[in-house]
Amino acid sequence: MNLTKQKKFDKVAFAFIAPAFVFFTMFIIVPTLASVYYSFTSWDGISPNVKFIGLANYKEIFTSARFGNALKNTVILTVFISIVENAMALSLALIVDNVRWGKNIFRSAFYIPVLISGIVSGFIWKIMYNYNFGTINSVLQSAGLDGLKQDWLGNTKLTLIMVGVVLVWKGAGYYMVIYLASLQSVSVDLIEAAQIDGASPWQRFRAITIPLISGAFTINFTLSLINGLKVFDQINVMTDGGPGFTTETLVYLLYKVGFNEGRQGFGTAVGIMLLFIIIILNTLQQKFLRSKEVQM
Repeated sequence: MNLTKQKKFDKVAFAFIAPAFVFFTMFIIVPTLASVYYSFTSWDGISPNVKFIGLANYKEIFTSARFGNALKNTVILTVFISIVENAMALSLALIVDNVRWGKNIFRSAFYIPVLISGIVSGFIWKIMYNYNFGTINSVLQSAGLDGLKQDWLGNTKLTLIMVGVVLVWKGAGYYMVIYLASLQSVSVDLIEAAQIDGASPWQRFRAITIPLISGAFTINFTLSLINGLKVFDQINVMTDGGPGFTTETLVYLLYKVGFNEGRQGFGTAVGIMLLFIIIILNTLQQKFLRSKEVQM
């Protein structure tokens, strides 16, 4: 009787799983396998004629200065986002966690940028960065600091970081919520005991709070790593990969060569390389951060 019930349960479970599995297969597994195949071709994305060229696309990737530049930009942007975004998010979480009144107001205010789409946030900051009528230069001029005015998106030394600032502004509120939830799980008794023993606020934060919220660090650094490697919206709106190729990342390179230049095969190969980069970096980061977590 138990075996009959078990078989019946399996059928019911499969009936529930089947629709999701079909959609996952159609829209994830099949396109992924197709992408692997097209990465070995010179397909332009339109023509029905698909020419197999073997490893030529991957050979071009490893010898292409443009790919190397895109990889460098991606790494710089990802490192900047991962460090600054998490530092900002943790700071905001500590502020919200320690205010005595208006906690929900502060939390909502800091979270609002997360709700704005990447395209809209890009347009907003593109206007703010404008040299002639942008908010930033207008404030500097009003403060008598005309010498600090910049063409924020035209200066090749600043543009990539300026895009990073927008990403930090938009994403910090999301990571703040995760840090805040983790901070509120820290035992008050431990903090009070350390305070009685004479530990300073910094010592309590370093020796107690940080180890106990290490799980939040793992989650947030993983998310910021992935988001940094696949950023697209803001670059598309604000710089179009320029000036020159100074803000062209791997995802934007994939888009430009695949859709604008009609080299879908090469663009797909770039996407496959990006997939491997994400898997490798995420695995290494997970292994490192997990080793630092405190088991509770």
